[in-house]
Amino acid sequence: MYFNQKKGKLIIISGPSGSGKTTIVKYLLSCNLNLFFSISACSRPKRKNEKDGIDYHFLSVDEFKLKIAEGEFLEWEEVYQDNFYGTLKSEVLNKINLGCNIIFDVDVIGAKSLKSIFKEQALSIYIQAPSVKSISQRLVARQTESESQISFRLDKAKHEVKEKKFFDYILINDKLNIAKQTVLQKAQDFLN
Repeated sequence: MYFNQKKGKLIIISGPSGSGKTTIVKYLLSCNLNLFFSISACSRPKRKNEKDGIDYHFLSVDEFKLKIAEGEFLEWEEVYQDNFYGTLKSEVLNKINLGCNIIFDVDVIGAKSLKSIFKEQALSIYIQAPSVKSISQRLVARQTESESQISFRLDKAKHEVKEKKFFDYILINDKLNIAKQTVLQKAQDFLN
C-alpha cells in the first residue's frame, strides 16, 4: 500500500516513553502547519484527565480485536497481554486524500510500520532523551504509572533505542527549546 505524494503528508514522531515526544507533537500542532493529530486507539484504561476521542480512542480488548479482524487498522501492536495500540485507517486515509497533513505520536514499531506504508510521503523523527536516567526521572515526575509500569517502559526504551537507525531524523531532546526549533524546521522543510 502506497499513497499519492500530491495528497497530504505525514509526520511520524516516535521514541521511548518519557523522551518528550508528546510535548514535541503538541508544539508542532500549535505552529500552523496544517497538521491534524492522528488519535491512536488503545485497549488500556483511561488515565486521569484523558478523554476518549481526544487523547485516544479507548476500546475494550474485544472491540480492538474485532477491528483487527475487520482490517480497520493501518498498524497495531499488542504491547503486552491484552494491551493493544493502533492507528485506525479512518483517522488517516480520508484526511490525507483531502490534502491534510497528519502528525502521529506512536511507539517505534508503529512508526516503522507507518513509514513502510507511506514511504517518502512520511517523515519519521525519533525523539531521544539524553539518557535512560532522564527517562526514568520524567516517568516518575508525571505520576501516571506504577513502579512496575515504569520498569516495563524503561526496559522497552532500552530496546527501542536500537531501532532509531530506521528513522529519517534523530532528535536528542536535552534542551527542549532547541529541540522544538529543530523539529519545527525539519517539519517545515518536509511539508513545503
